[in-house]
Amino acid sequence: MSDQGEPLARIAAALEALAPPPAPKADWRSSPAYVWDGRGARGVGRLIAPDLALLRGIDGQKAAITANIARLAAGHAAHDMLLWGARGMGKSAVVRAGVAAAQTEAPGSLALVQVAQDALPTLAGLFAALGTLDDRRFLVFIDDLGFEDGDSTGPRLLRSWLEGGVEARPANVRLAVTANRRAIVARHLAEQDDPINPRDAVDDRLALADRFGLSIGFHNCSQDDYLAIIDGYARAHALAWDQGDALEWSRRRGARSGRVAWHYVTELAGRAGRAL
Repeated sequence: MSDQGEPLARIAAALEALAPPPAPKADWRSSPAYVWDGRGARGVGRLIAPDLALLRGIDGQKAAITANIARLAAGHAAHDMLLWGARGMGKSAVVRAGVAAAQTEAPGSLALVQVAQDALPTLAGLFAALGTLDDRRFLVFIDDLGFEDGDSTGPRLLRSWLEGGVEARPANVRLAVTANRRAIVARHLAEQDDPINPRDAVDDRLALADRFGLSIGFHNCSQDDYLAIIDGYARAHALAWDQGDALEWSRRRGARSGRVAWHYVTELAGRAGRAL
């Protein structure tokens, strides 16, 4: 009689792959940050963020964002935030840095929960879990958000969560969203030529942005700001640098931004045989 154990084991393994076991429940009080993948949450033991003092060229934006995050951590009224504009100017960095600063000021009061865009339809489940924890606040962070043409579900869900929907985010949760454009939803030049409702097309896209209590623009980096960012990083890491070399670095990349400045500082450290 042949041994049936091996075929049965293969069948069991195949069934498990088709229907994987549920993800373990997260301990929402133990970590400074989490990653939500749509099925469950994974705790992050250390929130990596730059020092707020090193984020230069965005002083006004930084002040507004960190003040709002501090209010949330303290349990005070706080806004949902849309951070939009130029790439590489510190939109996500200032969110992480603001949360880290609030955690230093009031340990355990606030956690960052990062959500990928493809997990947006599962946010109701996340909100249900977070809403039961009235002794801790959460900033749900959606980085680099943008909706495809014809996607009406994503914007509608986001509007519902921000204002008045039956699954609106709980009182201890606020959203922080970064995007390259204020309107979030893509728009085309052809819409401007629509003889029926050219203004409505624009208003519909801005209506989503207007539901955020704070809508903060990040703009292209001036040469002075770019050099100031490099100077701050270089001083913090005791690295020598040359202005002409720094400007040549930005010219070769065709851009000036906080990200390009950091890449230059990384290059400086590498040349000096140093780690950052």
